[in-house]
Amino acid sequence: MGIVNVTPDSFSDGGLYAEPHAAVAHGLELAAAGAALLDVGGESTRPGADPVDATEELRRTEPVVRGLVAGAGVAVSIDTTKARVAAAALEAGAAMVNDVTGGTADPDMLRVVADAEAMLVVMHMRGTPRTMTTEARYDDIVREVGDELRARVDAAVAAGVRADAILADPGIGFAKNADHNLALLAALPELSERVEVPLLVGASRKSFLGRLLGDAPVDARDEATLATTVWSFVRGAAVVRVHDVAASSRAVALLDALERATQEGMAA
Repeated sequence: MGIVNVTPDSFSDGGLYAEPHAAVAHGLELAAAGAALLDVGGESTRPGADPVDATEELRRTEPVVRGLVAGAGVAVSIDTTKARVAAAALEAGAAMVNDVTGGTADPDMLRVVADAEAMLVVMHMRGTPRTMTTEARYDDIVREVGDELRARVDAAVAAGVRADAILADPGIGFAKNADHNLALLAALPELSERVEVPLLVGASRKSFLGRLLGDAPVDARDEATLATTVWSFVRGAAVVRVHDVAASSRAVALLDALERATQEGMAA
């Protein structure tokens, strides 16, 4: 899943693709580099980010969704917590809604996804982007995240979303500290077993990776992101959400070759 941020304030690339034409061009580049999904977001969810109203979010995202649906040749996702924004994107041809609140921020979200027979990513988060750093308190991070994610999967199914159209995201960096993030990445098989739907992992360029590399800045975290891509796929994740699609795509191709290799060399 390639990240298409149509925002002025996202932590990694805020402002670079804030205009629709630039965002569409970037999305097309990500698709050409190997992205199977393009995730369009018009509201930053970095820690401390200010909220954006639905009208502004629609202004930012709708033309980008339409442009990518028309030209990218891959599925398009809308990264939003608002049912109104999700509905517009789905009407414009998006196939998936990626909701960082797991459908809790807007009571109409699950119904909108179900009515459109769309795919849904439910992510684990506590609090809001402005408050989540104070919510990083757990007794058993893996059990609690797994249970809370499973509850959101069950809520989505109860609302009419097809079980085979749901992915679960443990929410790396959302109301979690560095130790929590590492524990969740180590426990991906256990989380997958608990939620019983495919996992999506989004760790790309996040601050805990920078700290592990000696306070590396955002633009020096792609090697660490690539390591989490490989780790996540080896540990059973179905999707990774990344900024640098080309490197992850090449890594996935190599992993596939290794998995198919035999003692005689490359499998057919």
